[in-house]
Amino acid sequence: MTALQDASQLQLDRLRRAWRGSALPGFLRWWGGELSALLPVRWRQAFAGGERWYVLERGEGAWQLRRAGESLSIADAYDTDTVDHRAALLARALGECDPADRRIALLMPAAQVLRRRLVLPVAARDNLRQVVGYDIDRQTPFRAEDIHFGVRELGEGGPEGRFVAELAATPRASLDPLLDELTALRVAPDRVDVPLGYQLAGVDLLPPTRAPRRVDRRRRLNLALVAAIVLLLLGAMAAWLHNRQVALDTMRADVEAMQSDAQRVKALRQRLMDSAGASGFLVRRKSESPSILPVLDELTHRLPDDTWLERFTLNATGQIGFQGQSPQAARLIDALKGARSIGEPSFQGTIQADPTSGKERFYMQAKALMPKPDAAAPAKATSAPAPASASTKAAAVSTAPKEDARAHEAR
Repeated sequence: MTALQDASQLQLDRLRRAWRGSALPGFLRWWGGELSALLPVRWRQAFAGGERWYVLERGEGAWQLRRAGESLSIADAYDTDTVDHRAALLARALGECDPADRRIALLMPAAQVLRRRLVLPVAARDNLRQVVGYDIDRQTPFRAEDIHFGVRELGEGGPEGRFVAELAATPRASLDPLLDELTALRVAPDRVDVPLGYQLAGVDLLPPTRAPRRVDRRRRLNLALVAAIVLLLLGAMAAWLHNRQVALDTMRADVEAMQSDAQRVKALRQRLMDSAGASGFLVRRKSESPSILPVLDELTHRLPDDTWLERFTLNATGQIGFQGQSPQAARLIDALKGARSIGEPSFQGTIQADPTSGKERFYMQAKALMPKPDAAAPAKATSAPAPASASTKAAAVSTAPKEDARAHEAR
């Protein structure tokens, strides 16, 4: 467990050195100073925080407590008073500051502290105290077990691959009695330093084993606030992503609904096009197919009154076939010439005489002609060679089956 603590402490020391060596702390201090200058004085006093250093110095028969950077003492604890009285006096003087911000430095006389400048390799920066502790017998006239020492890195530039540090050491016999006396007064110093005017020199001779362990409640609160901010930020991001996903799902549902509607419209359009194509096909076929009424009307007007038909056919290709009897069947070709709806008349087979009726039996073929659109004149405009009424020809056609039956009976 100790090795793990030492490794974590080493990593923390590296991080602290990297932070102090960067330009960010100076920028933040400058930025904070500029922002605080914009606040009213009362606000600055109300929100003032940070470390406030107090200096304890052993004088002639008394402990003197003052603020760092000031010359006047705020409390004097004389040796003639009892320990409880002196402890209460110091506690009352130190009570003006929040314990989380209060820092106490024990000042040692400069004559009792040995200070030396060291030039060390950069590799010693990661574990500076341990490296200097191995060489303390050579750097000081004391043995390592007889002194308390502290080492710090100076900001001065050194030779390439090296850096400048400062070693401060004092005999245990001078420091330990003072620390024991402060322990009796219920005062735990955060640093053992050397005076530099009314300020602190910056060295630390306090043994690590006697350093106070502080519970920084503000740091815990700040960490909790940072954790809460991170959680809220993650929650906001998750809510944003959820809202985006809901909107995306809604858009997808709308798109799918539109796609289904589009498919239905496409199917209806296809059905409409198919229906239009089918109806157009029927109209086209109807327009292209020969009509039977003009053909019958043409035959009615052009065939002689003494000629009747027993059979009439008209297929989809326009082929006409009709069979009947006429006194002079050979003249029917001339009668059908010039017809508008009948063309290419010809006999099929030979003309035979019917002994029952005394007429000639014939079978003719022709081709139905489609009238042109610009020649939509009525069929009556064409003059027939033999005058006959439509009713007479219709009667002849209607009586054709009866005559046909009589002819079969005669045969």
